[in-house]
Amino acid sequence: MPPLTAESPVSAGAAFDDDAWEDLLNYIEEKRVIPIIGPELCVVQTDAGPENLYTWLARSLAVRLNQPVDADAPPPTLNDVVVRHLSGRGRREDLYARIRTIMRESTFAPPPALVKLAEITDFDLYLSTTCDSLLEDALNVARFGGAKSTDVVAYTPSKLVDLPASREKLLRPLVYHLMGRLSASPTYVISDEDVLECVCALQTAHYTPQKLFNELEQNHLLLIGGGFSDWLTRLFLRLAKRRRLSDPRDVGEVLAYARAGDEPGLVFFLQEVSSRTRLFSGGAASFVDELHRRWLARRGPAPSAAVGRPVVGNEEPGRFLPPGGEMADRAVFISYAREDLAAVQQLKAGLDAAGINAWFDMEQLDSGDDFARKIRGNVARCGYFIPVISANTQRRFEGWFRREWNWAVDRTEGMVAGARFILPVCIDDTPEKSALVPEHFLKAHWTRLPGGVVTAEVAARLKELLAAKPQQ
Repeated sequence: MPPLTAESPVSAGAAFDDDAWEDLLNYIEEKRVIPIIGPELCVVQTDAGPENLYTWLARSLAVRLNQPVDADAPPPTLNDVVVRHLSGRGRREDLYARIRTIMRESTFAPPPALVKLAEITDFDLYLSTTCDSLLEDALNVARFGGAKSTDVVAYTPSKLVDLPASREKLLRPLVYHLMGRLSASPTYVISDEDVLECVCALQTAHYTPQKLFNELEQNHLLLIGGGFSDWLTRLFLRLAKRRRLSDPRDVGEVLAYARAGDEPGLVFFLQEVSSRTRLFSGGAASFVDELHRRWLARRGPAPSAAVGRPVVGNEEPGRFLPPGGEMADRAVFISYAREDLAAVQQLKAGLDAAGINAWFDMEQLDSGDDFARKIRGNVARCGYFIPVISANTQRRFEGWFRREWNWAVDRTEGMVAGARFILPVCIDDTPEKSALVPEHFLKAHWTRLPGGVVTAEVAARLKELLAAKPQQ
Protein backbone atom coordinates (compact mmCIF):
# COMPACT_ATOMS: atom_id res chain seq x y z
CA MET A 1 0.00 0.00 0.00
CA PRO A 2 1.47 3.43 -0.89
CA PRO A 3 2.24 5.80 1.97
CA LEU A 4 -0.96 7.04 3.58
CA THR A 5 0.57 10.28 4.74
CA ALA A 6 2.65 12.92 3.08
CA GLU A 7 4.77 13.03 6.21
CA SER A 8 6.83 10.38 7.98
CA PRO A 9 5.75 6.72 7.46
CA VAL A 10 4.50 6.44 11.04
CA SER A 11 3.68 9.51 13.05
CA ALA A 12 1.29 9.96 15.93
CA GLY A 13 -1.13 12.62 14.79
CA ALA A 14 -0.31 12.40 11.06
CA ALA A 15 -3.50 12.81 9.04
CA PHE A 16 -4.42 10.93 5.89
CA ASP A 17 -4.69 13.30 2.95
CA ASP A 18 -7.29 13.00 0.20
CA ASP A 19 -4.97 11.14 -2.16
CA ALA A 20 -4.16 8.60 0.53
CA TRP A 21 -7.83 7.98 1.28
CA GLU A 22 -8.50 7.64 -2.45
CA ASP A 23 -5.75 5.03 -2.78
CA LEU A 24 -7.19 3.08 0.13
CA LEU A 25 -10.70 3.23 -1.33
CA ASN A 26 -9.39 1.99 -4.67
CA TYR A 27 -7.89 -1.06 -2.98
CA ILE A 28 -11.12 -1.65 -1.06
CA GLU A 29 -13.19 -1.42 -4.24
CA GLU A 30 -10.91 -3.98 -5.86
CA LYS A 31 -11.48 -6.27 -2.85
CA ARG A 32 -7.83 -6.27 -1.90
CA VAL A 33 -8.30 -5.19 1.73
CA ILE A 34 -9.17 -7.32 4.78
CA PRO A 35 -10.36 -5.54 7.95
CA ILE A 36 -9.16 -7.00 11.25
CA ILE A 37 -11.49 -5.88 14.04
CA GLY A 38 -10.46 -5.52 17.67
CA PRO A 39 -12.25 -4.76 20.96
CA GLU A 40 -12.01 -0.96 20.76
CA LEU A 41 -15.04 -0.92 18.43
CA CYS A 42 -17.15 -3.08 20.78
CA VAL A 43 -18.88 -0.21 22.57
CA VAL A 44 -22.35 -1.25 23.78
CA GLN A 45 -25.19 0.36 25.69
CA THR A 46 -25.21 -0.91 29.28
CA ASP A 47 -27.25 0.14 32.32
CA ALA A 48 -24.46 2.61 33.13
CA GLY A 49 -24.42 4.05 29.59
CA PRO A 50 -22.07 3.41 26.65
CA GLU A 51 -19.23 1.12 27.69
CA ASN A 52 -16.71 -1.18 26.10
CA LEU A 53 -18.13 -4.70 26.10
CA TYR A 54 -14.99 -6.24 27.57
CA THR A 55 -14.71 -3.70 30.38
CA TRP A 56 -18.34 -4.44 31.25
CA LEU A 57 -17.76 -8.20 30.91
CA ALA A 58 -14.69 -8.17 33.19
CA ARG A 59 -16.59 -6.30 35.90
CA SER A 60 -19.62 -8.58 35.53
CA LEU A 61 -17.46 -11.68 35.81
CA ALA A 62 -15.68 -10.29 38.87
CA VAL A 63 -19.03 -9.71 40.57
CA ARG A 64 -20.19 -13.21 39.59
CA LEU A 65 -17.02 -14.66 41.16
CA ASN A 66 -17.39 -12.51 44.31
CA GLN A 67 -14.17 -10.66 43.58
CA PRO A 68 -13.92 -7.12 45.02
CA VAL A 69 -14.33 -4.28 42.49
CA ASP A 70 -12.97 -0.90 43.59
CA ALA A 71 -15.02 1.87 41.97
CA ASP A 72 -12.15 4.33 42.44
CA ALA A 73 -9.52 2.11 40.82
CA PRO A 74 -9.04 1.49 37.08
CA PRO A 75 -11.54 -1.16 35.91
CA PRO A 76 -10.15 -4.70 35.86
CA THR A 77 -9.44 -6.45 32.58
CA LEU A 78 -10.63 -9.96 31.82
CA ASN A 79 -7.06 -11.12 32.31
CA ASP A 80 -7.01 -9.50 35.78
CA VAL A 81 -10.16 -11.37 36.76
CA VAL A 82 -8.83 -14.67 35.38
CA VAL A 83 -5.50 -14.32 37.24
CA ARG A 84 -7.26 -13.55 40.54
CA HIS A 85 -9.51 -16.57 40.05
CA LEU A 86 -6.57 -18.88 39.37
CA SER A 87 -4.53 -17.48 42.28
CA GLY A 88 -7.44 -18.43 44.55
CA ARG A 89 -7.20 -22.00 43.20
CA GLY A 90 -10.28 -21.64 41.06
CA ARG A 91 -10.75 -23.85 37.98
CA ARG A 92 -9.85 -22.15 34.70
CA GLU A 93 -12.43 -24.18 32.77
CA ASP A 94 -15.29 -22.78 34.86
CA LEU A 95 -14.69 -19.22 33.66
CA TYR A 96 -15.73 -19.84 30.05
CA ALA A 97 -19.13 -21.16 31.09
CA ARG A 98 -19.59 -18.22 33.46
CA ILE A 99 -18.84 -15.76 30.66
CA ARG A 100 -21.20 -17.60 28.33
CA THR A 101 -23.97 -17.33 30.92
CA ILE A 102 -23.34 -13.60 31.45
CA MET A 103 -23.54 -12.95 27.72
CA ARG A 104 -26.69 -15.05 27.33
CA GLU A 105 -28.40 -12.98 29.99
CA SER A 106 -27.70 -9.73 28.13
CA THR A 107 -28.69 -8.50 24.69
CA PHE A 108 -26.68 -5.79 22.98
CA ALA A 109 -27.39 -4.05 19.70
CA PRO A 110 -24.41 -4.00 17.33
CA PRO A 111 -22.33 -0.84 17.83
CA PRO A 112 -22.79 1.89 15.18
CA ALA A 113 -19.11 1.68 14.18
CA LEU A 114 -19.46 -2.03 13.37
CA VAL A 115 -22.66 -1.38 11.41
CA LYS A 116 -20.79 1.22 9.35
CA LEU A 117 -18.05 -1.30 8.58
CA ALA A 118 -20.70 -3.86 7.63
CA GLU A 119 -22.28 -1.38 5.24
CA ILE A 120 -19.07 -1.24 3.23
CA THR A 121 -20.11 -4.05 0.92
CA ASP A 122 -16.72 -4.23 -0.79
CA PHE A 123 -15.55 -6.03 2.36
CA ASP A 124 -16.40 -9.74 2.17
CA LEU A 125 -13.93 -11.29 4.63
CA TYR A 126 -13.57 -9.91 8.14
CA LEU A 127 -11.11 -11.09 10.77
CA SER A 128 -12.14 -10.63 14.39
CA THR A 129 -9.83 -10.76 17.42
CA THR A 130 -12.79 -10.83 19.83
CA CYS A 131 -15.06 -13.69 20.85
CA ASP A 132 -18.41 -11.85 20.71
CA SER A 133 -21.04 -11.92 17.93
CA LEU A 134 -21.35 -8.13 17.50
CA LEU A 135 -19.63 -8.03 14.10
CA GLU A 136 -21.77 -10.76 12.54
CA ASP A 137 -24.85 -9.15 14.12
CA ALA A 138 -23.90 -5.89 12.42
CA LEU A 139 -23.49 -7.64 9.07
CA ASN A 140 -26.85 -9.35 9.41
CA VAL A 141 -28.53 -6.03 10.20
CA ALA A 142 -26.76 -4.04 7.48
CA ARG A 143 -26.96 -6.56 4.64
CA PHE A 144 -29.66 -9.13 5.37
CA GLY A 145 -32.47 -7.27 7.13
CA GLY A 146 -31.57 -8.98 10.42
CA ALA A 147 -31.63 -12.54 9.05
CA LYS A 148 -28.75 -14.70 10.28
CA SER A 149 -27.06 -15.07 6.91
CA THR A 150 -23.43 -14.15 7.63
CA ASP A 151 -21.00 -17.06 7.62
CA VAL A 152 -18.97 -17.46 10.82
CA VAL A 153 -15.81 -19.49 11.39
CA ALA A 154 -13.88 -19.71 14.66
CA TYR A 155 -10.30 -20.86 15.20
CA THR A 156 -9.39 -23.07 18.14
CA PRO A 157 -5.85 -24.10 19.17
CA SER A 158 -6.89 -27.75 19.43
CA LYS A 159 -8.55 -28.15 16.04
CA LEU A 160 -7.65 -26.75 12.63
CA VAL A 161 -10.48 -24.63 11.28
CA ASP A 162 -9.75 -22.80 8.03
CA LEU A 163 -11.73 -20.74 5.53
CA PRO A 164 -14.32 -22.93 3.74
CA ALA A 165 -12.99 -21.74 0.37
CA SER A 166 -10.66 -19.19 -1.16
CA ARG A 167 -11.89 -15.63 -0.86
CA GLU A 168 -13.12 -15.24 -4.45
CA LYS A 169 -15.37 -18.28 -3.99
CA LEU A 170 -17.12 -17.04 -0.83
CA LEU A 171 -20.81 -16.56 -1.56
CA ARG A 172 -21.62 -14.55 1.58
CA PRO A 173 -19.69 -12.25 3.91
CA LEU A 174 -17.65 -14.26 6.40
CA VAL A 175 -16.35 -13.43 9.87
CA TYR A 176 -13.33 -15.44 10.99
CA HIS A 177 -12.76 -15.35 14.77
CA LEU A 178 -8.99 -15.67 15.04
CA MET A 179 -9.06 -15.96 18.84
CA GLY A 180 -12.07 -18.26 19.08
CA ARG A 181 -15.77 -17.62 19.55
CA LEU A 182 -17.87 -17.43 22.70
CA SER A 183 -18.96 -20.82 24.07
CA ALA A 184 -19.19 -22.73 27.34
CA SER A 185 -15.99 -24.60 26.45
CA PRO A 186 -12.42 -23.25 26.81
CA THR A 187 -12.03 -22.70 23.06
CA TYR A 188 -11.63 -18.91 22.99
CA VAL A 189 -9.29 -16.29 24.41
CA ILE A 190 -10.03 -14.58 27.74
CA SER A 191 -6.53 -14.23 29.23
CA ASP A 192 -2.92 -13.60 28.30
CA GLU A 193 -2.24 -17.32 28.71
CA ASP A 194 -4.96 -18.09 26.17
CA VAL A 195 -3.40 -15.64 23.74
CA LEU A 196 -0.05 -17.39 24.15
CA GLU A 197 -1.59 -20.80 23.41
CA CYS A 198 -3.47 -19.48 20.39
CA VAL A 199 -0.45 -17.76 18.86
CA CYS A 200 1.74 -20.83 19.40
CA ALA A 201 -0.86 -23.04 17.71
CA LEU A 202 -1.15 -20.69 14.73
CA GLN A 203 2.56 -21.20 14.05
CA THR A 204 2.49 -25.02 14.05
CA ALA A 205 2.26 -26.94 10.81
CA HIS A 206 -0.78 -28.95 11.89
CA TYR A 207 -2.88 -26.03 13.15
CA THR A 208 -2.13 -23.19 10.71
CA PRO A 209 -5.21 -22.13 8.66
CA GLN A 210 -3.40 -21.99 5.32
CA LYS A 211 -6.24 -20.51 3.26
CA LEU A 212 -6.71 -17.70 5.75
CA PHE A 213 -3.01 -16.88 5.90
CA ASN A 214 -2.78 -16.96 2.10
CA GLU A 215 -5.40 -14.21 2.03
CA LEU A 216 -3.64 -12.22 4.75
CA GLU A 217 -0.35 -12.47 2.90
CA GLN A 218 -1.75 -11.33 -0.46
CA ASN A 219 -4.03 -8.49 0.67
CA HIS A 220 -3.76 -5.11 2.38
CA LEU A 221 -4.79 -5.26 6.05
CA LEU A 222 -6.74 -2.78 8.18
CA LEU A 223 -6.11 -3.44 11.88
CA ILE A 224 -8.93 -1.47 13.46
CA GLY A 225 -9.58 -1.39 17.19
CA GLY A 226 -6.44 -2.96 18.62
CA GLY A 227 -6.57 -6.24 20.51
CA PHE A 228 -2.84 -6.90 20.29
CA SER A 229 -0.05 -5.57 22.51
CA ASP A 230 3.11 -3.96 21.10
CA TRP A 231 5.08 -7.17 20.52
CA LEU A 232 2.05 -9.23 19.60
CA THR A 233 1.26 -6.68 16.88
CA ARG A 234 4.76 -7.14 15.47
CA LEU A 235 4.45 -10.93 15.65
CA PHE A 236 1.02 -10.95 14.01
CA LEU A 237 2.20 -8.80 11.11
CA ARG A 238 5.17 -11.12 10.63
CA LEU A 239 2.94 -14.20 10.67
CA ALA A 240 0.45 -12.63 8.28
CA LYS A 241 3.05 -11.53 5.74
CA ARG A 242 5.24 -14.67 6.01
CA ARG A 243 8.45 -12.74 5.49
CA ARG A 244 10.67 -10.19 7.16
CA LEU A 245 8.73 -6.95 7.49
CA SER A 246 11.67 -5.01 6.09
CA ASP A 247 11.57 -7.01 2.85
CA PRO A 248 9.99 -5.32 -0.20
CA ARG A 249 6.33 -6.24 -0.64
CA ASP A 250 3.37 -5.06 -2.70
CA VAL A 251 0.82 -4.86 0.08
CA GLY A 252 0.76 -2.97 3.36
CA GLU A 253 -1.18 -2.39 6.54
CA VAL A 254 -2.95 0.39 8.40
CA LEU A 255 -3.20 0.37 12.21
CA ALA A 256 -6.04 2.42 13.66
CA TYR A 257 -6.61 2.25 17.41
CA ALA A 258 -6.48 4.72 20.28
CA ARG A 259 -3.47 3.31 22.17
CA ALA A 260 -1.20 2.99 19.13
CA GLY A 261 0.31 6.44 19.58
CA ASP A 262 1.07 5.63 23.23
CA GLU A 263 3.40 2.77 22.30
CA PRO A 264 6.63 4.50 21.23
CA GLY A 265 8.47 1.20 20.84
CA LEU A 266 5.93 -0.03 18.29
CA VAL A 267 5.86 3.30 16.48
CA PHE A 268 9.66 3.36 16.23
CA PHE A 269 9.77 -0.25 15.01
CA LEU A 270 7.20 0.35 12.28
CA GLN A 271 8.87 3.58 11.23
CA GLU A 272 12.33 2.07 10.95
CA VAL A 273 11.60 -1.52 9.91
CA SER A 274 8.13 -1.98 8.41
CA SER A 275 7.81 0.94 6.02
CA ARG A 276 4.68 -0.59 4.43
CA THR A 277 2.77 -0.27 7.72
CA ARG A 278 0.98 3.01 8.46
CA LEU A 279 -0.50 4.21 11.72
CA PHE A 280 -3.69 6.26 12.09
CA SER A 281 -3.57 7.79 15.54
CA GLY A 282 -7.08 9.25 15.69
CA GLY A 283 -8.65 6.09 17.11
CA ALA A 284 -10.66 3.25 15.61
CA ALA A 285 -14.08 4.92 15.69
CA SER A 286 -12.78 8.08 13.99
CA PHE A 287 -11.11 6.00 11.30
CA VAL A 288 -14.31 4.04 10.63
CA ASP A 289 -16.42 7.22 10.52
CA GLU A 290 -14.17 8.80 7.91
CA LEU A 291 -13.79 5.61 5.88
CA HIS A 292 -17.55 5.08 5.85
CA ARG A 293 -18.24 8.70 4.89
CA ARG A 294 -15.81 8.62 1.99
CA TRP A 295 -17.00 5.19 0.81
CA LEU A 296 -20.62 6.37 0.76
CA ALA A 297 -19.67 9.50 -1.16
CA ARG A 298 -17.86 7.31 -3.69
CA ARG A 299 -20.34 4.43 -3.99
CA GLY A 300 -23.72 5.75 -2.86
CA PRO A 301 -26.00 4.59 0.00
CA ALA A 302 -25.14 1.44 1.91
CA PRO A 303 -27.57 -1.52 2.02
CA SER A 304 -29.19 -0.54 5.29
CA ALA A 305 -29.85 2.95 3.96
CA ALA A 306 -32.13 1.38 1.37
CA VAL A 307 -34.25 -0.34 4.00
CA GLY A 308 -37.45 1.57 4.64
CA ARG A 309 -36.96 3.96 1.71
CA PRO A 310 -39.80 4.56 -0.81
CA VAL A 311 -39.28 2.21 -3.73
CA VAL A 312 -42.40 2.29 -5.89
CA GLY A 313 -44.03 5.54 -6.91
CA ASN A 314 -45.96 7.07 -4.03
CA GLU A 315 -46.60 3.80 -2.27
CA GLU A 316 -45.70 3.25 1.36
CA PRO A 317 -41.97 2.68 2.03
CA GLY A 318 -40.86 -0.87 1.26
CA ARG A 319 -38.69 -2.91 3.57
CA PHE A 320 -36.34 -5.60 2.34
CA LEU A 321 -37.40 -9.05 3.54
CA PRO A 322 -34.91 -11.88 3.05
CA PRO A 323 -36.17 -14.52 0.59
CA GLY A 324 -37.22 -17.86 2.02
CA GLY A 325 -35.18 -20.97 1.52
CA GLU A 326 -37.77 -22.36 -0.88
CA MET A 327 -38.89 -20.49 -3.99
CA ALA A 328 -42.63 -20.28 -4.64
CA ASP A 329 -43.92 -21.59 -7.99
CA ARG A 330 -43.79 -19.02 -10.81
CA ALA A 331 -41.94 -16.50 -8.67
CA VAL A 332 -39.58 -14.05 -10.34
CA PHE A 333 -36.02 -15.39 -10.08
CA ILE A 334 -33.33 -12.71 -9.61
CA SER A 335 -29.82 -13.71 -10.65
CA TYR A 336 -26.93 -11.49 -9.57
CA ALA A 337 -23.26 -11.18 -8.69
CA ARG A 338 -22.70 -11.17 -4.93
CA GLU A 339 -21.08 -7.72 -5.11
CA ASP A 340 -24.49 -6.32 -6.15
CA LEU A 341 -26.36 -7.58 -3.08
CA ALA A 342 -27.27 -4.07 -1.90
CA ALA A 343 -28.98 -3.22 -5.20
CA VAL A 344 -30.66 -6.65 -5.35
CA GLN A 345 -32.10 -6.12 -1.86
CA GLN A 346 -33.50 -2.82 -3.08
CA LEU A 347 -34.88 -4.48 -6.21
CA LYS A 348 -36.61 -7.19 -4.20
CA ALA A 349 -38.03 -4.62 -1.76
CA GLY A 350 -39.54 -2.76 -4.70
CA LEU A 351 -41.06 -5.89 -6.21
CA ASP A 352 -42.42 -6.96 -2.81
CA ALA A 353 -44.04 -3.55 -2.37
CA ALA A 354 -45.73 -3.98 -5.76
CA GLY A 355 -47.08 -7.41 -4.75
CA ILE A 356 -44.70 -9.34 -7.01
CA ASN A 357 -43.27 -12.54 -5.56
CA ALA A 358 -39.51 -12.34 -6.13
CA TRP A 359 -36.78 -14.74 -5.01
CA PHE A 360 -33.00 -14.80 -5.08
CA ASP A 361 -30.45 -17.05 -3.48
CA MET A 362 -28.96 -15.81 -0.22
CA GLU A 363 -27.42 -19.21 0.53
CA GLN A 364 -30.32 -20.13 2.78
CA LEU A 365 -30.55 -23.61 1.30
CA ASP A 366 -30.77 -26.42 3.81
CA SER A 367 -27.45 -27.94 4.79
CA GLY A 368 -26.64 -30.93 2.59
CA ASP A 369 -28.78 -29.84 -0.35
CA ASP A 370 -27.32 -30.29 -3.81
CA PHE A 371 -26.76 -26.58 -4.46
CA ALA A 372 -26.54 -26.71 -8.26
CA ARG A 373 -29.51 -29.08 -8.58
CA LYS A 374 -31.77 -26.95 -6.43
CA ILE A 375 -30.86 -23.65 -8.08
CA ARG A 376 -31.25 -25.12 -11.56
CA GLY A 377 -34.64 -26.47 -10.55
CA ASN A 378 -35.69 -22.98 -9.44
CA VAL A 379 -34.62 -21.53 -12.80
CA ALA A 380 -36.65 -24.25 -14.52
CA ARG A 381 -39.90 -23.37 -12.73
CA CYS A 382 -39.73 -19.61 -12.16
CA GLY A 383 -42.25 -17.30 -13.84
CA TYR A 384 -39.67 -14.86 -15.14
CA PHE A 385 -35.91 -14.66 -14.95
CA ILE A 386 -34.24 -11.32 -14.12
CA PRO A 387 -30.47 -11.23 -14.68
CA VAL A 388 -28.97 -8.22 -12.88
CA ILE A 389 -26.26 -6.72 -15.09
CA SER A 390 -23.66 -4.30 -13.76
CA ALA A 391 -20.03 -3.27 -13.71
CA ASN A 392 -19.53 -6.10 -11.20
CA THR A 393 -20.80 -8.76 -13.61
CA GLN A 394 -18.52 -7.25 -16.25
CA ARG A 395 -15.54 -7.89 -13.97
CA ARG A 396 -16.53 -11.47 -13.18
CA PHE A 397 -15.66 -13.98 -15.90
CA GLU A 398 -16.80 -16.84 -13.68
CA GLY A 399 -19.47 -17.15 -11.05
CA TRP A 400 -22.69 -18.91 -10.09
CA PHE A 401 -24.74 -16.19 -11.74
CA ARG A 402 -23.24 -17.09 -15.13
CA ARG A 403 -24.37 -20.69 -14.67
CA GLU A 404 -27.85 -19.41 -13.85
CA TRP A 405 -27.81 -17.21 -16.93
CA ASN A 406 -26.91 -20.15 -19.16
CA TRP A 407 -29.59 -22.34 -17.58
CA ALA A 408 -32.18 -19.62 -18.27
CA VAL A 409 -31.09 -19.45 -21.94
CA ASP A 410 -31.33 -23.26 -22.19
CA ARG A 411 -34.91 -23.09 -20.92
CA THR A 412 -35.94 -20.67 -23.68
CA GLU A 413 -35.15 -23.34 -26.29
CA GLY A 414 -38.36 -25.10 -25.30
CA MET A 415 -40.51 -21.97 -25.58
CA VAL A 416 -42.46 -20.58 -28.50
CA ALA A 417 -40.67 -18.00 -30.61
CA GLY A 418 -40.88 -14.52 -29.14
CA ALA A 419 -41.91 -15.67 -25.65
CA ARG A 420 -40.80 -13.25 -22.92
CA PHE A 421 -39.04 -14.99 -20.10
CA ILE A 422 -35.68 -13.30 -19.58
CA LEU A 423 -36.02 -9.68 -18.44
CA PRO A 424 -32.54 -8.15 -18.11
CA VAL A 425 -32.16 -5.37 -15.52
CA CYS A 426 -29.11 -3.10 -15.55
CA ILE A 427 -28.44 -1.29 -12.27
CA ASP A 428 -25.78 1.13 -13.54
CA ASP A 429 -24.53 2.60 -16.83
CA THR A 430 -23.05 -0.61 -18.27
CA PRO A 431 -23.57 -0.32 -22.08
CA GLU A 432 -25.49 -3.09 -23.81
CA LYS A 433 -23.15 -3.29 -26.79
CA SER A 434 -20.14 -4.27 -24.70
CA ALA A 435 -21.98 -6.26 -22.03
CA LEU A 436 -20.51 -9.69 -21.23
CA VAL A 437 -23.85 -11.52 -21.37
CA PRO A 438 -25.34 -14.39 -23.40
CA GLU A 439 -26.41 -13.34 -26.89
CA HIS A 440 -30.02 -14.09 -25.97
CA PHE A 441 -29.92 -11.24 -23.42
CA LEU A 442 -28.99 -8.76 -26.15
CA LYS A 443 -32.17 -9.64 -28.04
CA ALA A 444 -34.35 -8.85 -25.03
CA HIS A 445 -35.48 -5.40 -23.89
CA TRP A 446 -33.28 -4.10 -21.08
CA THR A 447 -34.71 -2.22 -18.11
CA ARG A 448 -32.43 0.24 -16.37
CA LEU A 449 -33.02 0.60 -12.64
CA PRO A 450 -30.08 2.53 -11.13
CA GLY A 451 -29.22 1.10 -7.75
CA GLY A 452 -32.06 -1.44 -8.09
CA VAL A 453 -34.78 1.15 -7.33
CA VAL A 454 -38.04 -0.10 -8.87
CA THR A 455 -40.19 2.52 -10.57
CA ALA A 456 -43.99 2.42 -10.59
CA GLU A 457 -43.93 1.99 -14.39
CA VAL A 458 -41.67 -1.06 -14.24
CA ALA A 459 -43.67 -2.61 -11.41
CA ALA A 460 -46.95 -2.16 -13.32
CA ARG A 461 -45.48 -3.64 -16.51
CA LEU A 462 -44.12 -6.67 -14.70
CA LYS A 463 -47.46 -7.27 -12.93
CA GLU A 464 -49.19 -7.24 -16.34
CA LEU A 465 -46.71 -9.76 -17.70
CA LEU A 466 -47.20 -12.08 -14.74
CA ALA A 467 -50.97 -11.84 -14.97
CA ALA A 468 -50.94 -12.62 -18.70
CA LYS A 469 -48.38 -15.42 -18.58
CA PRO A 470 -49.91 -18.82 -19.41
CA GLN A 471 -49.33 -21.83 -17.20
CA GLN A 472 -46.30 -23.98 -18.01
